[in-house]
Amino acid sequence: MSGTGLLAPLATSDRSEPVLSIVAAVLNEAENIRPVCAELAEAARALPPCEIIFVDDGSTDGTVDALVAARTDGILPDLRILSHDRRLGKSAAVRTGVEAARGQWIATLDGDGQDDPMEIVRMFELAQKAQGPAPLVVGVRLRRQDTLSRRLATRFANGLRRRLLRDGCPDTGAPLKLFRRADFLRLPQFEGVHRFLPALFGHYGTPLLCQPVRHRNRLHGSSKYTNFNRALVGFRDLLGVIWLINRTRLPRRVTER
Repeated sequence: MSGTGLLAPLATSDRSEPVLSIVAAVLNEAENIRPVCAELAEAARALPPCEIIFVDDGSTDGTVDALVAARTDGILPDLRILSHDRRLGKSAAVRTGVEAARGQWIATLDGDGQDDPMEIVRMFELAQKAQGPAPLVVGVRLRRQDTLSRRLATRFANGLRRRLLRDGCPDTGAPLKLFRRADFLRLPQFEGVHRFLPALFGHYGTPLLCQPVRHRNRLHGSSKYTNFNRALVGFRDLLGVIWLINRTRLPRRVTER
């Protein structure tokens, strides 16, 4: 690993080149790792050739040990485990995973067990059937299994983002997303970008598809963010994204002669 902490995609091996890379960013999720990995293994059987990448964002519990055990015990024998040297935030962890990925398509999910990996199968099928440019598919959580206060805070945040950004997505912060790797890497990087992907992808010409998905109770532990923290940081980021979109100029088409 280089001193910068940046990883290039792995060189091609004798295994099939993956079409899809599943990226999970985790922080202190040791108790959830094994059951989540087992479900990912099951979902992978219904998907085209894929790889699974976990990015540990500076955990201080046994998360990395649990990931290594899942690989050693054969639950996910080809599991790729990337680790930040310190906590950088979810968006940075997702970026690390996408940059290291070998698949043309990326699926993201959380590592707390609230997302059902089998939903990725339906989302990938939806993307393959889409006409025109490759889409961003967002797994919209219709029945949130969170506390009332968090559901209300999320509803307010999603409504505000939708009104101000006009992104057409009812659940912009949904963890389950599917998109082309190349399209994601065109986007600017900042902490919190994962909450604004529909607006940013749309500005770069990527169409949006929304897929209703099942949302479950967290297996173990608790959320790493408070409602106040999410609201304070989210509003600041929202203003930044509005500025960024207004200042980004993109051609409708490029011709070469």
